[in-house]
Amino acid sequence: MEQIEKNFWEVLSEYGILKYLLLIISVLFIIQILRRFLRKKIDNTTVRYKTQKGVEIIGYILLVVLSFSFFTGNIKDFTVLIGLFTAGIAFTLQELILSIAGSVYIFMVKVYQPGDRIEINGIKGDVIDVDSVYTTMMEIGEWVTSDNYSGRIVKLSNAFVFKGPIYNYSQHFPFIWDEFNLPIRYGSNIELAKLIIIKTAAKILSDYTINSKKKWKEVVNKYYIEDALVDPTLAITLTDNWIQFNIRYIVDYKKRRLTKHTLHNEIRKEIDKTKGKIILASATIEIIEIPEINIDQNK
Repeated sequence: MEQIEKNFWEVLSEYGILKYLLLIISVLFIIQILRRFLRKKIDNTTVRYKTQKGVEIIGYILLVVLSFSFFTGNIKDFTVLIGLFTAGIAFTLQELILSIAGSVYIFMVKVYQPGDRIEINGIKGDVIDVDSVYTTMMEIGEWVTSDNYSGRIVKLSNAFVFKGPIYNYSQHFPFIWDEFNLPIRYGSNIELAKLIIIKTAAKILSDYTINSKKKWKEVVNKYYIEDALVDPTLAITLTDNWIQFNIRYIVDYKKRRLTKHTLHNEIRKEIDKTKGKIILASATIEIIEIPEINIDQNK
């Protein structure tokens, strides 16, 4: 310990703090030059992003190594100083340390990456950037319905990857299941209604069904999971007021709202063509019998 302290003051007095600052500035300058060079030379967005992040991480690691070796004067003292440094700041900077560890975990395990749609810590959105401390997301939902952008950009600490579940809408299987209910009035042609709904859904969702089958096989082969039906399905439930048709289908995770609108619109058009054979139901009150009222006109 005395040797480390002695080396520190010898280096500081002999070379001065100016040389150390120049060294740090030079490394930071080289990192920025390399990032700009890669930005201009690499056309692929994903490759360019990952390469720039790699240069940034390597540069920061280099800065830490140079700082310790510069002040100790001996690289052998590096591990000793690391222990002292860690013991001194572990408590005060625990959130920052956990965030940096989270960024390493995200890149190594590929929890998510820019372009993925995720939900973490109750916030849902599209990942637009992942740096050494924060994950930046374009928020979805809140005061707007369905999967529309709210317009807010959210910065979330990478430490949250260790604190709760992470829902990824697009990794490995970029499709989700969706459903909606359609009320049909009693007395309608139920068989014709079933035929119209299944035929319309199959026509609109054919591309999603074909593409999702291939992706789903990859998921089944990779994970311990049972096979699932990705074709559109229809389930019928008898209620007090109407016959409820439940349509369940698979769709691209970014086109859920548009697909639901298209299905509703096309099914409505087909039902209108039946000229009353199929009638959509609504909440109604049926009066079975009107009570007889006797009025004495003399009184």
